[in-house]
Amino acid sequence: MNIKNSTPPSSHADYDEESARDKSPSSLSKDAEVHTEPTTVTDDTGEPYIVPAAVDTRPDYSALSESQRSFLLIVASLAATISPASTTTYYPAITALARDLNVSVALMNLTISTYQIFQGLAPSVTAAFSDRYGRRPAYILCLAINFGANLGLALQNDYSNLMVLRCLQSSGSSGTIALGQAVLDDLTTSDQRGKFLAYLSIGTIMGPALGPVIGGLLSQYLGWRAIFWFLTILGGVLMIVITIFFGETNRAIVGDGSNPPQKWNYSIFQLFRKNDLVPNSHSLEKRVHGVNPLKSLRILAGKENFIVCVYIGLLFAGSSAMTACLASQLPERYNYNEVQVGLCYLPIGIGSLVSRWTVGKLIDKKLQREAVKQGVTIVKNRKQDLSNQDVEKSRLIIAFPMILATCTFVLAFGWLLEYKIHISAVLISCFLLANVLTSALVAITALLSDINMGNGASLGAAMNLVRCLIGAGAVAAVTPLIDLIGIGFAATIIAAIWIAALPALWLVYRKGYQWRKTKAALSDQESEATEASAAPPVNEK
Repeated sequence: MNIKNSTPPSSHADYDEESARDKSPSSLSKDAEVHTEPTTVTDDTGEPYIVPAAVDTRPDYSALSESQRSFLLIVASLAATISPASTTTYYPAITALARDLNVSVALMNLTISTYQIFQGLAPSVTAAFSDRYGRRPAYILCLAINFGANLGLALQNDYSNLMVLRCLQSSGSSGTIALGQAVLDDLTTSDQRGKFLAYLSIGTIMGPALGPVIGGLLSQYLGWRAIFWFLTILGGVLMIVITIFFGETNRAIVGDGSNPPQKWNYSIFQLFRKNDLVPNSHSLEKRVHGVNPLKSLRILAGKENFIVCVYIGLLFAGSSAMTACLASQLPERYNYNEVQVGLCYLPIGIGSLVSRWTVGKLIDKKLQREAVKQGVTIVKNRKQDLSNQDVEKSRLIIAFPMILATCTFVLAFGWLLEYKIHISAVLISCFLLANVLTSALVAITALLSDINMGNGASLGAAMNLVRCLIGAGAVAAVTPLIDLIGIGFAATIIAAIWIAALPALWLVYRKGYQWRKTKAALSDQESEATEASAAPPVNEK
């Protein structure tokens, strides 16, 4: 077939590079790709034409604007505060609950252990449910369960009821963390993940930071029931916000966000607002059939995933232990009241938040620079094929200095408190610790998201499982440890654990890409063998 012109014939006469970039997503095929050299393609009529070099004809990964995606992730982050807040607001009320319910403190501590067990296990079910039916109904179901459990906890007068309702509360609230990771995976590509992950991390850091203060204030001035009334109101408000404003993001249901969900899955806002986006059915991903809660455990079976998840768990556990002890250390060392203690937690939240504008963007830029070195084309808001890109080096090269900085500032935090240095120095160390810790977590979590694209909900459940198992021990042990050796040496032990585990993360940096390639090759061989065995036998004459 002869190609007479270098521009598309007839209907493509006005084709140029700019118009190719702005093409309606609905007119593009699912297999459209980036052409790094002039490429001959065929239009709908069967006639060939030449696409100029470096024209990206793939549809946008997300049709939503950056502000819309930011809003959805901020709501997801706020919803994720429910789980850690339900844990940490409970601690100050344990003695009062034991007294009013006429049980021992040891039995009350058992309610914490059972809560953490369900907190680790329940997200696997939530993740599988959201993959099948959507993120929005999963959010509403989780928050509804949490709302009912908190209402019951505020009204109960019996230890057995407390135990059952705490398990129910944990089952509802813990799923929101896995759902947040799923929403991130639905909305962002690898080139944007750094800045958006910083939004998502705010809730998981602020929950443990502010929970003890809020719980202490409510328990002291209004009684322990006020804690559960507070959680009831918080969960109810979030459920209303999601019901009214939060649109479905599951890519098997709405694709890039341009396709309408099921009628029953519309947000109230969508019912009264016309959708201006052109539906792009090619962006819809394969629908999941059935609910398989074991999918998250399979993610941990991969050695790269396991190592990275464990290191995230260590970082989170150590930081949670340090921030949780602030509520008891400030009154003891500086004679602060509950209100002053609460204000001292603000630098932690601000430090986490500003990481979105500092290291969050740096993480994304580093990915693009490393891609250029490796000869890989990265286009903004396009789904990337990362099978031939060493993303481990792109992400972890940022994480390593942030981890070392985190160790430095946790040491500074601990020893400043130990020697009762002026509170301004302590607060500055809190701000810097939160900033570099969030940056390290963002970089490492971005790597996990990159190598597990399409499995955001299950990945979130897997990370939550490891984080809960490690964090439960750390938070329980930190107060006796501080009483025994002091907060300075306790902070030193935490920093030493982070440093001691760092070689495992370095192994991922050096070998992770090769592990992925080997695993992909084995998977291809197994697929070929399966296809060969399924093929009908050839009759020989």
